[in-house]
Formats: sequence, structure tokens, C-alpha cells
Amino acid sequence: MSNEIKAGMDHFLYKIINEDIKAEVFSRPMCTRFPPEPNGYLHIGSAYAIHTNYTIAQKYNGKFHLRFDDTNPLKEDITYVRAIIEDINWLGYSPGNHIYYGSDYSNNIYEAAVTLIKKGKAYVCDLSPEEVTEYRGTLTEPGKNSPYRNRSIEENQALFAQMKKGDFSAASKVLRAKIDMGSPNINLRDPVIYRIIHAEHYRTGNEWCIYPMYDFAHPIQDAIEGITYSLCSIEFKDHRPLYEWVLDELDVTEAPKQREFGRLNLTGVVTSKRYLRQLVEGEFVDGWDDPRLPTIRGLRRRGFTPESIRSFIDEIGMIRAQNSVDIAMLEHAARQDLKAKVKGVMAVIHPLKVVITNYPDGQTELLTIDNNSENEALGKRDVTFSKTIYIEKDDFMEQPSKGFHRLAPGAEVRLIGAYFIKCEEVIKDEATGEIVELRCTYDPQTKSGTGFTGRKVKGTIHWVSADHGMKVDVHLYESLLTDNEAPKDSSIDWASAINPSSLIVVENGMIESFADKPRPEDKFQFVRHGYFCVDTRYTTEEKLVFNRIVPLKDTWRKK
Repeated sequence: MSNEIKAGMDHFLYKIINEDIKAEVFSRPMCTRFPPEPNGYLHIGSAYAIHTNYTIAQKYNGKFHLRFDDTNPLKEDITYVRAIIEDINWLGYSPGNHIYYGSDYSNNIYEAAVTLIKKGKAYVCDLSPEEVTEYRGTLTEPGKNSPYRNRSIEENQALFAQMKKGDFSAASKVLRAKIDMGSPNINLRDPVIYRIIHAEHYRTGNEWCIYPMYDFAHPIQDAIEGITYSLCSIEFKDHRPLYEWVLDELDVTEAPKQREFGRLNLTGVVTSKRYLRQLVEGEFVDGWDDPRLPTIRGLRRRGFTPESIRSFIDEIGMIRAQNSVDIAMLEHAARQDLKAKVKGVMAVIHPLKVVITNYPDGQTELLTIDNNSENEALGKRDVTFSKTIYIEKDDFMEQPSKGFHRLAPGAEVRLIGAYFIKCEEVIKDEATGEIVELRCTYDPQTKSGTGFTGRKVKGTIHWVSADHGMKVDVHLYESLLTDNEAPKDSSIDWASAINPSSLIVVENGMIESFADKPRPEDKFQFVRHGYFCVDTRYTTEEKLVFNRIVPLKDTWRKK
């Protein structure tokens, strides 16, 4: 690659990298990484971080590593490992063979800790976790030295070896880096770099009972793998001095560089793993793949495509600080991606029965309708028309308001791909007064596609044959939270924070029949309703369930 910045590569990270290239900072190729802890599922913020690392590696002809930060056996599980790999591959950011595990470097990290002890840069501390916190000080007050800080190198070596053997109980001792308890950066106040955990690890079993802290393990792992840039979100900026201290004290040449970018948040949802876990474990949502959640699994189940997510992230560009992006922007990306690639179907979500009184009893006919007016390659389909059909309830108004151009008593509309019909009679439930049926007539001369040039009508509505359609349940989604911004309190009343209209389940809708039964994750445009996806959890052989991905109306471009 040229030392000059390529077109479209002019944001601040590319400028930093290009300056390093000119200065020949690294003699090895570009290599980036994404280091998730396998204790939960990826979300849209994770996708942003993956995208940043992956695309930078690609644009500099380098490598992208997926490395699991699995140094805490109390939280991690192989289930999450498999899910993360699957999600990353689905998003289109495949690391190929470059999948690594922090636990595979356990010996290297242990030896690095021993090196620090021998240099007098680490010591075994007997303070309790609460005392360590108390001694650390505050953002405005310096910390104070541990009474165990001046143990001899020999004593620290012996104690650390005993920790490794399992001679001590959990939390009774830790290994701390010896840096500066008076530092204005609290992360440099003799941070804990190893702790005792007596628990079985999902990969290494009971081989280890001491585990490194992320801030200590991460730079060592980066150095082992030849990472050039550790690109992470902005909350790790204050951790960078510790990252650099570790590499410097271990005399790493051409040390990896940590650089930060802004954290992505979406309006109306939460991207904090802690909050997501509260929602899932409190059963406020339908699991980690609830379509209202910004998890990759939730977005996928709702029907967002990998292409739409990548387009959304490209549209945002590189951000420097924490930022909230309107979720309507993600919805816009979904519409743009789907509008020319999915087939249209007619679905009546709230059915109203219509009997066409002058249509012959028992007669049916096949009407040919375009699958997608923007993409001729998607072809046409045959839809069965019959005497009794369903239309949407809100496509009829008994006393039409000004500007209402759909069906009303004495009014005429066109049925998509079919005929003009005229409402002649309204049938109501005698007990409730609810409209339950319309009696209409049709004009056989007005059949679509026959070149009819007679009178005009202003309204065109969709329909489904009562005898040939299929029953369908529909899930309609709105913002998960009542407030656009995610909660910031440590204790949240989720019952009141969640929008009661975030999920509306509509049962017993009607959809036109399919030549081939839709499969989970198949996507369609429901005429006039939006884009929908076959739900992967609730769809069965007997029942079709669709999730609305996005409505047709695009609000983002109008803001």
C-alpha cells in the first residue's frame, strides 16, 4: 500500500496509521484483533468494533484476529464462544483460521508475571478486595501503599509459586504491579494483575487456579500474536498507559499500539452487556435473540441482513467519542438493502371480510402480479382471486374523512392486480355494532393488465382470498425503551423503563399462499405494511409467524 492516504481513508485512525507507516514504526504487516470475553452475546456496538478492526486490516492488506479473552472461568462458557464465531461469520467479518484463545497463552503470561517480580515490578499482596479498593484512593485523592508492597523479590517469587500450586484460598492473595500509588491515573495505582480463582475452566480444566487480569493479559497476547494496532473503544483510553507500561517493562520491541475510537450507542435500546443481561435474566425480553434487542442474534432474528448492518456502520463513519445514533438510521439501511432484493406479498394483518356478490359462486382465477417493481429479475407470481376476500380493516371507513381514498359506502377502489370493487352494503354485529363484513360488487371490465382505460379511481388496496390464503401471526415492533436514551442508573425499574408497545402480537392475520412454504429467516415486503421476516423461534409446520423488520416509512432522511 502507498504511504499516501487512500480515498475514503481520511479519518483520524487512518491518519495515525499512515504517519506510522511513513515513520516505519513496524517492520511486520498490519494485524488487528477483536478480543471478546465469552460471557455473553455480541451486539451492534460489538459489530462496530469488529468492523473497525476488520476493515482497517483489509485496507492495509493485513490480518484480522479473533481472540477470546477467556481468563475468568467463573463467567465464560463454550456456548458463547460458538455463538460469537457464528455471529462474526454471519456479519461477514470472518477471521478464517485466525481464531485464538487467551487461555492458550497461560504459560507465557505467567512467565511475564515472574519477569516483573524478578525486576521488582510486581509483588504479592494480602489485602482483601475491599482493602485494595480502599487503599487505591479516589479520583481526587491519591492512594496509599500496601503494607506488603516492599516484600523481597525472593518472597514474592515463592508466594506467587504457591499461588500457582493452589496453596491459598480465593481472594486471599493477589499479584499487583508496582507502579505509582500517587498517579493521577487510577489504573496505574498498583493494579491487580493476577488473582486466585478455584474453578474449572472450559478449555484448560483445573490446570490453573490463578488467572491474569485483562489489562495485564491483553498487551502480552497482542505482542505474542504480532498485533500492530489494538483498536478499542474510548472507555479503554485511560487504560492505555498500563498497556504501554506492561509492554515496556517486558522489553517488547515494536510493541503493539493501543488506539481508541468512539463507542456506538443506539437510541431506544441498551448496548451495555450488564443491562442486556438484566433484561434477559429478568425475563423482560424473549431471550438474547429477542428482536427488540440490539444483539446480533436479535437483529438477525428480526430480519436485519449483514449487508444492512455493514452499510449502517459505513454510513456512521469513524467516531472519536461516545455517541448515540438514531436507530432510524439503521432502519433506513435495512430498507435500502431489502427494497430491490425481496419479493412482495399481500398480507392482511387485521382482516375484514368482503363478499363480492356478483362474482360467480365457486369461480376462481389466477392473477399475475409483479414480485418486485424495482427488480424484474424477481419475476411474477400467480395469486388466486375468488368471491370472498379479506381486506385491511383500516382500508374501509364508514364515514370517510377528507382525503380518505380507500373503500367506503358507495365508493370504488382497485384491488391490486385485480378489479374495481364498490361497497354496496355494510354488515354489523348486532350486539356490538362492529363492522364484520362488506358486501361489494365488482366490474369485470376493469381487470388489471387488460388495457382498461375507462373511469379512474384514486385508491388501490391489497387483499387476500379467504379460501386460498394462509393464517399468519405478526409481531410488530417499536422502540424497546420509553426513553430514547438508555438508562444510566445502577438500579433500574425495567418494568417501567420498557415501552409497553415495544412488541404487539397480532394473531390470525391472512397472507396469500406461497408456491414454496417460507423458511425461517426468509424475508418479504408486505404490500403497504413494510418488510417482514419469518421468525425462527415460533414458526412451526402448522403456523407462520412473521417479525416486522421495519415499516415502509423512512423517517431518518427527513430529520
